[in-house]
Amino acid sequence: MSKVENIEQEVQDLTPCELAAFRKWFLEFGARAWDQQIEDDIRNGKLDKLAEEALTAHRAGKSKEL
Repeated sequence: MSKVENIEQEVQDLTPCELAAFRKWFLEFGARAWDQQIEDDIRNGKLDKLAEEALTAHRAGKSKEL
């Protein structure tokens, strides 16, 4: 049985209270991982092209205030 299959089985065996606590933890874990990925991408310049395209479009009057 793979590690993922083991985790799936363990999650299925949680009580409703345990599942609620796990879901809360997992959502927070995912959010932290997403934030870290965005920070890494910014630091590595992966978003520079998109940012410049957005700024160019804004300067050309192709954006609107939210």
